[in-house]
Amino acid sequence: MDNAQSQGAMNECASNSYGAADKELNQVYQQVLRKYAKDTVFVAKLKAAQKAWLTFRDAELAARFPDSDITNYGSVYPMCVNNELEAMTRKRTEELRAWLKGTEEGDVCAGSYSPNS
Repeated sequence: MDNAQSQGAMNECASNSYGAADKELNQVYQQVLRKYAKDTVFVAKLKAAQKAWLTFRDAELAARFPDSDITNYGSVYPMCVNNELEAMTRKRTEELRAWLKGTEEGDVCAGSYSPNS
C-alpha cells in the first residue's frame, strides 16, 4: 500500500505500519524479559519503565491532538495518529533493543546492559 492514493487507503497503510511496529516492540520486549529473566529486580524495573512509557506515549499523543472531538482534525486524523504512534514505538523498540545488543566490557556507565559476549 505504499502507493495509496485515497485518504482511506493512506489511513489503512499507516495503521498497518503502526501495527507492524507495535508487534516488533512487543517481540523485542519479550526477548529482553527472557534474556534477563533471572534478574528479578531488573525485570520488575523494566516492567515499570514500560508501563510508564505507555502512559507517556498516550499523554504525548493527547498533547499533539488535544481536541476531544476528533472529527475536528478531519479525515487525516487516523493517518496522523498512527504515524506518530509508529515513530514513538520504533524509537522505544531501539531503546529496548540496547539490552539485547549489550555494551562493551568495562563500560562503567552501562548500568544493567549486559556486556557483549
